[in-house]
This record gives sequence, structure tokens and C-alpha cells, in this order.
Amino acid sequence: MWTLKAWQGRILPHPLPTNERLRHYAGWCDAVEGNTTFYATPTRETVATWADQTGPGFRFVLKLPRTVTHDHRLTDADEPLRAFLHAIEPLGPRAHALWIQLPGSFAPADVPTLARFLRRLPTTHRYAVEVRHPAFFDDPRAVRLLEGVLTDADAEWIPFDTTAFFRSPPTSDAERNAWTKKPRMPLRTHALTERPIVRYLGRDDTVRTVEGWQHWIDVVAGWLREGRSPTVFVHTPDNADAPVLARRFHDEVRARVPGLAPLPEPIPVEPSPVEPSPVEPLTLF
Repeated sequence: MWTLKAWQGRILPHPLPTNERLRHYAGWCDAVEGNTTFYATPTRETVATWADQTGPGFRFVLKLPRTVTHDHRLTDADEPLRAFLHAIEPLGPRAHALWIQLPGSFAPADVPTLARFLRRLPTTHRYAVEVRHPAFFDDPRAVRLLEGVLTDADAEWIPFDTTAFFRSPPTSDAERNAWTKKPRMPLRTHALTERPIVRYLGRDDTVRTVEGWQHWIDVVAGWLREGRSPTVFVHTPDNADAPVLARRFHDEVRARVPGLAPLPEPIPVEPSPVEPSPVEPLTLF
């Protein structure tokens, strides 16, 4: 998702035709999570429009289809995987990493399946894995097992940091909804590759969101000094100010690492002369 109703007319112009939405989002942030690819593989033609709206340095972190990761659990899924890889080819270098989010039931005993899956993937892409089974955070043997498999494949482990979110009870409808759906993930800050990826969930209260990400400022600044190229995604339960918060996070890191390039200047919010269809859904595709 790169448009949200709460952003319209404030962060992004409104109305805005479909083929301009990503272009305007890319003026705020230089990376996006491709979460909806989990639910359906877009057409190759749609993906080509994404490439047209972004520069070669823009980063897509695209989630593999649930058919591959959840329904087939990484086995006997050659056809949906092949269709997905064919569809995203137009992105070229913009496909920063393919995101393998595994279900909470995917346990240490399943790691050999992951290892076989990673070995069969084409080397033309980078891969990053998100796990949610508690043993991968509580059991040192499970941690070593998974890290070994990922390191052998030069794949990253994506942490989903929800510690700030679950620090105190929810205070808004969006927070109460997220409280029942988001995983309670322990904090993990160890990078395995030169391109670590972080997903951070704050609160709808900006002050608490900023307080919760302070340890990531230290970690990301350290990664940059080591020569790594991290990608950080900032979420809140309602995501109303997510692009603004992402830029603030970037500015705080840049204050520690002055050599870090600034984000692009947003395109001014002005009404578009082209009216979108009144029934057009605000989705990736």
C-alpha cells in the first residue's frame, strides 16, 4: 500500500490517478513494503507501471505469495513461485529483497525445509525471512540453526519489533484492533547481511513511537558506519502519519551519520486535474 485515505489531500494529492500514486509516495520515502503481493500476484503489466513511477534506487521489499509460504509451506509451490518471479521482473534492481514471511507454526523442526527452499531460489534476487515461532527467539539452539541456514544462503532475518507497541494497553480503536492481530515479538537487532531490513511498529501517539525507536537509531547508525545499507519501515496502528514518521526516523539517523543522503523532497500537494474512478479501490493493484 502506498496510498491511504488519511494521507489524501495532506501527504498525497487528492484526487490522484492510479499511475501517479506511487510516484508521489516515492517523493516521501525511497522504499515500500509490498504486503499485498502476499494475497495476490500482480500482473506483469501492473508491475511495469511501478517501475515507471520510481527511480532505479527505489527499494521494493515484496512479500512472497501466501500460496507459497503458508498454504504449501515452501514445498511443491514451483508454479505460483514461478508466476510471482515472472511478474516482478520489470522492477529490475528496484526489487531490493523478496520477503519470506513464515507462519507462527513454522518451527525449528521446519528449518530444513526452509534450507531446501532457499537453495532452489534463483540467485538473481536477495531474500529476507521473517519468522514468528517463539522458539526462534527463546531457544539459543533454534537461533543458531536458523542463522546458519540464512547465512549459508546470504539471506537476512527480518525483525518485526512490536515491543514499543505492547509496552502499555491500547488507547485507540486502531490500537485495540492491532492489539488482537499483531504478534508479540521479542526484540532482535542482529544483522546477518550487508542489507538488513527492520519492521518497527509504534503507537498512534507520536511521542511514544519516537521513544520506542531510539534503540533503532543507535543500531541503524552503527550499521551504516559498518558499511551496511539498512532499510527501515515505520508503522503505527492507523499509519496516518507513517511517511512523516519515516522521514523523522531518517533525519534522526542522519544526525548521527551526516554522510547519509537525505530523502527526496516530496512533490507539493496540489489537486490533480485527472479525476479517478469513484469506484476505484485504493490498493497496490
